[in-house]
Amino acid sequence: MKKIIHVDMDAYFAAIECREDPSLQGKCVIVGGPPNSRGVVATCSYEARKYGIHSGMSSHQAWQLCPQAIFVHGNFALYKEVSQQVREIFYAWTDQVQPMSLDEAYLDVSENKRNEPDAVKIAQAIKDEVYRRTRLTCSAGVSYNMFLAKIGSDLNKPDGLTVITPENAREILFALPIRKFHGIGKVTSARMKKMGIHNGADLFQRDVQELMRVFGKAGYFYYNAVRGIDTREVISSWERKSISCENTFDEDIGDLDFLLAQLKRLAERLCSRMRLKNIQGQSLVLKLKYDNFEIITRSALLPESTNDYETLLQGGEQLLIANWDTARKVRLLGLGVTKLDCEGDCEQIILDL
Repeated sequence: MKKIIHVDMDAYFAAIECREDPSLQGKCVIVGGPPNSRGVVATCSYEARKYGIHSGMSSHQAWQLCPQAIFVHGNFALYKEVSQQVREIFYAWTDQVQPMSLDEAYLDVSENKRNEPDAVKIAQAIKDEVYRRTRLTCSAGVSYNMFLAKIGSDLNKPDGLTVITPENAREILFALPIRKFHGIGKVTSARMKKMGIHNGADLFQRDVQELMRVFGKAGYFYYNAVRGIDTREVISSWERKSISCENTFDEDIGDLDFLLAQLKRLAERLCSRMRLKNIQGQSLVLKLKYDNFEIITRSALLPESTNDYETLLQGGEQLLIANWDTARKVRLLGLGVTKLDCEGDCEQIILDL
């Protein structure tokens, strides 16, 4: 049986800002764009979350919910630096580390560098060391697979440590609201509730054929998840699959010439990042978010793998012109490349450059 730990930093960006400025301690802190901008909330303190504020919410809406909130512009260079400090603590125990973002990671400590057989002791030691070195708290979930470890780290935030064993997994999962299941988002949970699935116990009663008929391949994952089954391995090395740049405008844009000018800047940024990281790609992706928040992505296969500025720009211009809706204004424009085939709502064409 594997020993998996999921570590999740508590309100990471906001916690760092409070550490750097102690006067923010105990206050409603929001890291993101100012309330009079088109920005969004990157994260917020637990005090702010009591007002219903969450990541991804518009800054203006967050301000309406909590007018006394303090908005802080993020220092992402510092967040990345602290993240590296935390990962060094992980690697002191095991090389089987799978970072998911700056503030969370999975660790497989089934075999570890210190020959410690008790995964709970390892998790507590990591939490203590993280706090000692960074003065930040984190929450940890310990279990026998990745899904349950993730569930565990979410259960007792902040500064929690939850152990899910084969003996208590069913009790925890059956009582868990369906929206709390990792991998079930807002839209899927709403569909499940219409089906009468409100918690893990309800989900357990549904057979795999029904779940797959309604949710496709994801239904098979849901069927296994509520039974505490997850065969995924912690992946300690990964290949970059995509790289992109995007820009959210201060005002909705209905001028194609302006969008083309912005596309040039995105192509320059994208090209610079690709060359800096020695990355090339053959599939070009354009992203448009319209003023009604509808997002479309369109993909084009380039003649060969490249990071050439002119090629990326020319391909991006063709995609933009072909897919720009003159009847609607654009809120966000993005450009990226990937080596993968396009999936989901991503229409692929071949460009003749």
